[in-house]
Amino acid sequence: MLKKYKPYIVQILIALLVGGLAGLITRGSFNVYGEVIKPPLAPPPVVFPIVWSILYILMGISAGLVYKTEGQIPFIYWLQLFVNFLWPIIFFNMQAYLFAFIWIVLLLVLVVLMIIEFYRINKLAAYLQIPYLIWTAFATYLTFFIWLYSAY
Repeated sequence: MLKKYKPYIVQILIALLVGGLAGLITRGSFNVYGEVIKPPLAPPPVVFPIVWSILYILMGISAGLVYKTEGQIPFIYWLQLFVNFLWPIIFFNMQAYLFAFIWIVLLLVLVVLMIIEFYRINKLAAYLQIPYLIWTAFATYLTFFIWLYSAY
């Protein structure tokens, strides 16, 4: 029985560990979000760890589905996960808002490409990534306006 769920468990743990490590690295700088001028619709800081935990779980389930279907996970998944890992470091620790905006646009493109690739392999795996795409688009909006407001 455990063997049946192992790909899901492993992939969920990997995604959560990546997110958790980024959280540990940025935890001392997360107060930056409270200090910057934010655009309308900006959520309170408490929302982010909840949403990201859900998204990492969905990423892991999705990657598990792809692995069970294909026997491997495409490189685009690992690349977007790496880019995802670096974004909070760029934004919170470095406070390089223009670079963070450019980086998150890259992430957004990679997420779209990953969804397209996953769709070819397993449609449900692709659909499970849609909340991640929506949240990344929303984070792109937030990052753009935080950069814009901080630049002027």
